[in-house]
Amino acid sequence: REMAFALHDAGFNVYDLNMRDLVKRPSILNSLRGIVFVGGFSYADALGAGTGWAASILSNPRLCEAFRNFRDREDTFSLGVCNGCQLMSKLGWVEGELVHNDSGRFESRYSTVRIGKTNSVLLRGMEGGVLGVWVAHGEGKFTGLKTADVPIYYTDNSGKRTSDYPLNPNGSERSAAAVCSADGRHLAMMPHPERCVLNWQNPYVPPRWSKNKYYPWRRLFVNAYEFCDGI
Repeated sequence: REMAFALHDAGFNVYDLNMRDLVKRPSILNSLRGIVFVGGFSYADALGAGTGWAASILSNPRLCEAFRNFRDREDTFSLGVCNGCQLMSKLGWVEGELVHNDSGRFESRYSTVRIGKTNSVLLRGMEGGVLGVWVAHGEGKFTGLKTADVPIYYTDNSGKRTSDYPLNPNGSERSAAAVCSADGRHLAMMPHPERCVLNWQNPYVPPRWSKNKYYPWRRLFVNAYEFCDGI
């Protein structure tokens, strides 16, 4: 519901699709401009984070092809958050792998991240921003990031990249909080921007933003809409 609100508030027509819908009719993907793989514990994470979800796609040739065609279309975007981030990694839409947090525990906290230079269509105009964001994951450590575009990374209180726990809640390589595809259209991130769209959803808002209704993460969803609208 948080993700649906963030997208609807930015102007999207939002459709809540279950995997059963897509298994029955893979062609649904042909009519969509964007896909958001939401956070949550898909398939109870019984096989590991995102594993069951990925298997439901990769084991179905028709559905796998439909997802591949969607990914390759130049007029589409995708966003994967938390469990959805893990799914995008397992599908090969972004570089890297997600493994257990270095702490060995589930991490639920409000972290600070910086948005770096990137060609991500969802992060246009957000470069240099240092923002608070909620995280809630047990397997959020990025590994295998050889040449990946890491557009969002964990920082310390001064906005500098950090590997120190708990500022970096999982121990990710390059302090990565997100990874973007080379073409900029597919973004996979562990933190939850949809939980930080409205100012009151954040435990701290800088005084200069306190009179605003929205927190800057809303820009991500507006960027997605403007990409689809051709702006």
